Amino acid sequence: MSTHSNGTAPIRPSLSKPDGDEDGKKNILKDPRFTLDKDVILSQSTRSSLDECMARLRFHNTIYQEWNFSVVDPMGSTAILNFYGPPGTGKTLCAEALAGQLRMPFIALGIAELESKFMGETAKNIQAAFAQAKETGALLFFDEADTLLGKRLSSVTQGVDNEVNAMRSTLLIELERFNGIIVFATNFARNYDEAFRSRIGYHVEFTLPDLTARYHLWKKFLVAEIPLSEERESILTAASELSEGLAGREIRTCMRLALPKVLLEAERTGEAAQLNIAHLQSAIEQVLASHRAIGNHSGHSASEVNTAKKLLGIQ
Repeated sequence: MSTHSNGTAPIRPSLSKPDGDEDGKKNILKDPRFTLDKDVILSQSTRSSLDECMARLRFHNTIYQEWNFSVVDPMGSTAILNFYGPPGTGKTLCAEALAGQLRMPFIALGIAELESKFMGETAKNIQAAFAQAKETGALLFFDEADTLLGKRLSSVTQGVDNEVNAMRSTLLIELERFNGIIVFATNFARNYDEAFRSRIGYHVEFTLPDLTARYHLWKKFLVAEIPLSEERESILTAASELSEGLAGREIRTCMRLALPKVLLEAERTGEAAQLNIAHLQSAIEQVLASHRAIGNHSGHSASEVNTAKKLLGIQ
């Protein structure tokens, strides 16, 4: 993993390319759009854990080359991070922002990009992703990592079982060989196989935003052009308190729900369209109600659940 002494990777020319290559496959390499300093709002506990990871990356050359720690920790040349926590807490955004902060290209992959209808192709796709990351010096990000890092199946009865085990064995081998930065993200870290868990250097828990983080999220989403009928500061303070338990993505959803309410009300009353805390409170209650409704209902059949459990290695 090559970085400057100030913790940034060498500047490379733009790697933006067309959406597809000559074989019709979507290009997965891109320039990151975000940085940690400018675009990421996290709870204090998550930010502290992430700062420790950044220190590890910034001081890598000092620790492993100047201090020669690589003699006793050869695997340390690969920085493997695991971002875990509830959906919508910023794991994917943070992975891309980490690449942006380090001025590295970014490769993001999920199971949809890796899986193939042809036997053996998923493992080859994993190998190709690592090869591209090595060639370009990219940060390699795996979303929905619990699908990839689950326990290997001990009772193999079908071709798909062999495919899952081959995929996980290939990933283990590539992790051993790779020299760079890898980030995994999951909502279900407890499903990881110990062989993978033990290779991860940093586990960063992405908690739901605390009061301060919620305030800054509302401040970000309540853009200056939105007309208000109340003091901006009072709206931000009230919304921050009312939205406890919501993730950052859900706070943005609240804004998406609230803004049409403002315009509909203005049409109905003939008054100027202006946002107030009542609009936000109504939107927050809608999102919280959806939590309760979804929590009480499962739309998956038994066969779908069993297939998912097998892929995750939790049967």
